[in-house]
Amino acid sequence: MAEATANGLGQHGLGAGHAHEARTAAPHAEVHQEHPIKLYLVVWAWLFILSACSYMVDYFGLHGYLRWSLILIFMMLKAGLIVAFFMHMAWERLALTYAIILPPILVLVFVAMMVFEADYTLFTRLVFFGDGP
Repeated sequence: MAEATANGLGQHGLGAGHAHEARTAAPHAEVHQEHPIKLYLVVWAWLFILSACSYMVDYFGLHGYLRWSLILIFMMLKAGLIVAFFMHMAWERLALTYAIILPPILVLVFVAMMVFEADYTLFTRLVFFGDGP
C-alpha cells in the first residue's frame, strides 16, 4: 500500500513503462550528425584571417576610435564564428540561439548608450562650468 502513487500505480508499474520507453528510444539516441572537416578548416581559415587583420591594426599604427572600432569588430566576428561553429549554435533551435546570443548584444547596446550619455554629461559640464583651471 505504501508504493501506491496518485494515479494508482505502484513503483513497479511506473518503472516498467519507463524501461520500455528507454529501450525503444535507445537506437535513436545513438544517431548523431557529423559535419565535414572542410567546414571546420574554412572556419579556422577565417579565424586566422580575422586575427591577421586585428594585428594589422597595430602594425599600421591606427589610433583613436578607428583602432578600437576595428579591434572590437574583429573580436566580435571571431567570437561569433567560434560560438556558431565550434559550440554548434548554428544548428541549434532558434530559442536557444536567442537565449545565448541576445544578452551580449543587449550588453553592447547598453554600453553604447552609456558612451553617448558620458559624452553628453561631459558636454553639459563644459558648457555650464567651463574648462576649469
